[in-house]
Amino acid sequence: MSDKVTTAEGQACLQGLLRTWFDFERQLSRVPIIQRLERGRFTLEDHRRLLCHLRQQVIEGARWITRGASSFDRDFADVRSLVIEHAREEHRDYEMLEADYVAAGGEREAILAAERNAGSEALHAFMMYRAGQPNPVDLIGAMWIIEGLGQKMAADWARRIDAATGGDGEHTRFMRYHGDNDDAHLDKLYALIDRLCRGEADRRAILRTARVVGRLYALQLEEVDHEPA
Repeated sequence: MSDKVTTAEGQACLQGLLRTWFDFERQLSRVPIIQRLERGRFTLEDHRRLLCHLRQQVIEGARWITRGASSFDRDFADVRSLVIEHAREEHRDYEMLEADYVAAGGEREAILAAERNAGSEALHAFMMYRAGQPNPVDLIGAMWIIEGLGQKMAADWARRIDAATGGDGEHTRFMRYHGDNDDAHLDKLYALIDRLCRGEADRRAILRTARVVGRLYALQLEEVDHEPA
């Protein structure tokens, strides 16, 4: 249990989020492209496909965040400011991802023309809907999954991808960047848990959104093998 979360309500919420994260990890372990990565059978083509399918979620991320920020009323002005700053930090991350795709041998026109897969469509629709609700405290659950992925897995994925493809880090900069920087983002999230989880209803909403986002994110990765990139 993190000592960065201090209220009783926050501690209960954090405990539920940790359980949700473990469930998400189990879901990821069953995704074919992640299985290939973990077993050392990942190819450069796998890497290009993964980047191509992740790009839409990365592009839309800043839109979800800023829409969510605009949905908080004046009683949550401090939250709105923090969320807007987070969006500012990440709103052009997709450019780094596109550069990795080209460094891995892909054509820029191909990744620019790629459409959202079924999982990305569902994730985008859910996130935009939730972000448009008044005072959407449950978005903490979404941030827990997405920022946690960067903090806990991105650096390891980058290392495995480079090892499997003979890379030197030139086509895994996006993942390495998030592996290095998402610790700070999670520190801000701990503060939000204390600020926004004020009782049972908030906790249930946050955990539900975390579960939904985890499932849809895993679906997004499952679709890498089901749809053309």
